[in-house]
Amino acid sequence: MTTPKKAVWQSIIEKHSPKLWKEIDNIENMVMVEGALSVKTKVLMMMLCDCLLAHPDGVAGIAGRARSLGASEAEIAETLAVALFSGGVPAVVTGASAFKDEE
Repeated sequence: MTTPKKAVWQSIIEKHSPKLWKEIDNIENMVMVEGALSVKTKVLMMMLCDCLLAHPDGVAGIAGRARSLGASEAEIAETLAVALFSGGVPAVVTGASAFKDEE
């Protein structure tokens, strides 16, 4: 798995529904491995989804994960451009959270 520390939501699910957590963890371990797409690309895709779903805290956290995997600021910004193309300005407003610690 590419996340060394669980997110708050993950710890909550693990505590309150261990069976559900096991299924989520199994899926993450299956998906978030090097394959036809790199893990870094998959994490950028996850960030894109959180932009489109208007989840700014998720965007910020996932952007940090992408950076830890070697994503550049240009790659993060280009992912936000894809969010704009796919989801319009609201996705980019949410996506700006990727840079909130940079300001």
